[in-house]
Amino acid sequence: MATGVLEAGLKISLIGTPALLALTLGVWLHNHLQHKTVITTRFNRQRREVCFVPEGHTEPIFVPWEQVSAWVIEARGVTQYGVQSQFAMGVGFHHAPVGRDYTLEFATGGLGMAVGNWEAIRAYMDHEIHSLKDIQDPFDLQGPNDPPHEGLHTFYNARERMRRRYREGDVGKWYVLGWYFYHLYTLWTLPFHLTEWDIGRVKRMHQRNVPDAMRAWSEPLPPEQWAKPSAELVRQRELLENLRHRNPQGSIFSLMAEVGRVVQTEEKHYAVEH
Repeated sequence: MATGVLEAGLKISLIGTPALLALTLGVWLHNHLQHKTVITTRFNRQRREVCFVPEGHTEPIFVPWEQVSAWVIEARGVTQYGVQSQFAMGVGFHHAPVGRDYTLEFATGGLGMAVGNWEAIRAYMDHEIHSLKDIQDPFDLQGPNDPPHEGLHTFYNARERMRRRYREGDVGKWYVLGWYFYHLYTLWTLPFHLTEWDIGRVKRMHQRNVPDAMRAWSEPLPPEQWAKPSAELVRQRELLENLRHRNPQGSIFSLMAEVGRVVQTEEKHYAVEH
């Protein structure tokens, strides 16, 4: 009986493994080829503008940062395995010259990740955040001169962090042995080399298909020409900071919602008085 089970498992593996590999490569190729036709959205904090190239368009649309809307999507469905939730983040704007709304949405792993994506963008545009390390790098995997993406430098930084923790007595020999075993099992630095290759390839694709107007718009401006936030946005920032001081453990999602309620209340009072 054991032999029969082993043979059945072997047959399933011989059929299933190539099929799973082909499916994975197909999904990767489909997503990768999209970079040849899709022009990524760019955020320019010096101009305080966002550049969109909607699907089917060849010329970019430049939108003031404070006119961009963002939202989180939560969808729930019942399957044979129970209730399942799916989340996504979206950004968009209303293009007045043609009277149309343009949106860009993508799936995320959870509500926190969807909100976190928006917070990363907002931090970059409104708080002059220069890298992911400025926001959060709990594992200290981003060096001061490293590129912003994960890659080969991530592996070497992780190894140096592991060695430092071992020298300081935070971890023992079994942790070190497990770290080396895990990375040897996952082909050492090969995944990181593949990541570097993929990121470089995508960058080269984007450099080729960027419209001239978008390329000129992306050029840096002298500091005296940098755009300034509106008085309304400055006021909302102050409200958010005050709420953070009062409730430092509160989620950014609930704090931003409270800011929205305060602003709406102030607008209603202003409308009544005038």
